[in-house]
Amino acid sequence: MINVKLALSALLAEIASWSSLWLLHNHSDAALFSYLAVHALASVLLALCLSPFLVSEADARRQRLPLVALMALLSYAVPIVGFFGSVIATVALHRRSGVAAHKQFSSLPLPEFDPHQHASSSRRQVGLQSFLANQAVPVPLRMRSLAALSHVSGRIASPMLRMALSDSSDDLRLLAYSMLDAKERQLSQSIHQELQALEQARAAEGGEAGPRSLQAAWALSDLYWELIYQGSAQGDVRDHAIKQSLHYCDQVLAQRPDTVLLLLRKGRLLHLLADSDGAQSCYQRALGLGLPAARVIPYQAELLFEQRQFAKVKELMRRLENQQVLPRLRPCVQYWSAP
Repeated sequence: MINVKLALSALLAEIASWSSLWLLHNHSDAALFSYLAVHALASVLLALCLSPFLVSEADARRQRLPLVALMALLSYAVPIVGFFGSVIATVALHRRSGVAAHKQFSSLPLPEFDPHQHASSSRRQVGLQSFLANQAVPVPLRMRSLAALSHVSGRIASPMLRMALSDSSDDLRLLAYSMLDAKERQLSQSIHQELQALEQARAAEGGEAGPRSLQAAWALSDLYWELIYQGSAQGDVRDHAIKQSLHYCDQVLAQRPDTVLLLLRKGRLLHLLADSDGAQSCYQRALGLGLPAARVIPYQAELLFEQRQFAKVKELMRRLENQQVLPRLRPCVQYWSAP
């Protein structure tokens, strides 16, 4: 907002500077000195008056003082033209910066055709997440999309269901909660059944770790791992699931130490428990027993990356450069294999 008092003072001072030449005779030294002094005052007042329009961004306010000094010098050095030119230049600059500021995108309108809003029952999983998060889509359509997640693996569905728990629609939140609860109850029921099967197997085998007991223990390790993998277990429940999966994994490995899939599982569980040495040992043993490098090296590299051993990460990932890996892993291999 312009300071009216400063504007009037600058204008009156400029008029007074030219009046002094006429009042004190045009060719006298006193008239010249008076003109220069009052004209300098008018230039400074004008620069101060226009200073709020020069810089509006908070991070560029330190530039205001040099700009004010430059404007005052221009008004002082070029009489009349400099005075009114400064006003015109400041107004033009302010209007231009205002237009540029309005061009900053606060939101983007949807395109004429949004592939995420296609009404078919089959949608790509990538588009489904953005579709569910789009508040402009009618709630019934988003509820149909959310219900379609019941046919998607828990690893993919659980994050989207948890995202829907913070939706503005009560119906959508309730549906997401019921679906998450159903997935958790299904896993919990399976765990309960396998625990009973393990007790029965131990009773039938006389308390020894026989084939049926090992099979039940393996299944329990799988189910607890599924709780972790799907993201169904959170907080303390997740910590409990990690320890239980590791417990039953160790039971099987005690009798079958060369089971590579369980060695890989144990490595990942120890990794989650921040046991870096134990996890690396399991990964290395699984590699030694013939598990494909593409199955193990990404986890080894992740472990080394957390330890900030970037040279070793690069060395490991280069081993996958000429191997068949998952498409989503290929960009990571290319990045670390670059010279």
